[in-house]
Amino acid sequence: MEDSGQLMPRYLRFIRGVIDSADLPLNVSRELLQGSRVVDRIRSSSVKKVLQLLKDVAEKEPEKYATFWKEFGAVLKEGIVEDFGNRDDIARLARFTTTQSAGDEADVALGDYVARMKDGQDKIYYLLAPTLAAAKTSPHLEAFRAKGVEVLLLTDAVDNWVVTSLREFEGKQLQAVTQGAADLGALEDEAEKTAHEQASTEFAGLLAKLKEILEGQAWDVRVTSRLTTSPACIVANEPTSEINLVQRLRGSGLPSQPVLEINPKHPLVERLNRNLDDPRLADWASVLFNQAVLTLGARIDDPAAFVTRLNDLLTALTEDD
Repeated sequence: MEDSGQLMPRYLRFIRGVIDSADLPLNVSRELLQGSRVVDRIRSSSVKKVLQLLKDVAEKEPEKYATFWKEFGAVLKEGIVEDFGNRDDIARLARFTTTQSAGDEADVALGDYVARMKDGQDKIYYLLAPTLAAAKTSPHLEAFRAKGVEVLLLTDAVDNWVVTSLREFEGKQLQAVTQGAADLGALEDEAEKTAHEQASTEFAGLLAKLKEILEGQAWDVRVTSRLTTSPACIVANEPTSEINLVQRLRGSGLPSQPVLEINPKHPLVERLNRNLDDPRLADWASVLFNQAVLTLGARIDDPAAFVTRLNDLLTALTEDD
């Protein structure tokens, strides 16, 4: 008979083998296994044996394990969500692509990530994205790259649930780079914190105007230190909900409380701050917001209107020259 999940959990469905037992309890029709301590013990022992085998292969034959992970890694990660008792062991077996990976293959273990964390870093940072290309070009990574902080790039469908279930690893909390206010903790020096506070004050007028213009679209507008080259980005305000999970549950492209963060050092943002009475400020605000939506990987409500507004602004700039 096919195992229906009683002898081997679904996340190990790629396993094939034979289990020898002197006695297995069947139901009255003798067609299905009946739940019992014997079956539970067989299942528990079998799972631990498989996980130990995978651990041995990962340690002794890393190239062979890399081939295995490429084929079955996404399936094995389901165990982090489904199997609480073995969650830590499965998490150690997991491999991820990060901003420090040599190529596109998932080659970094969480243990390796923790071992090379920067001095003062107390979180494991990750970014969820629909594709690896989108993850690598995300503006949310700019500040982390500038400081040399490694970020996990998560693109498997199951990763949404993995980061929800695996809140920490070896005492280090998992933190999304697209969630909440930018916080690099001890990795930010006093000068950077002071500069951020000053920018919040200097751009207060622009922030107020942008928030008024974008009412109904952006839950809040604030300056950020997470950007170095991009003018703006969208983040989730929710402190406990990952942005991709929120958008999937809501069936839309944005979190329930989208926050527009602007880069105070970007020339466009500086220009807007110098011209708060610009009659086209509303157009610029809309363009900034929709650009940030696109780089997030979400969709804008009216693409045609966005293109028209952008072309009008570019034409006006050309005429000014």
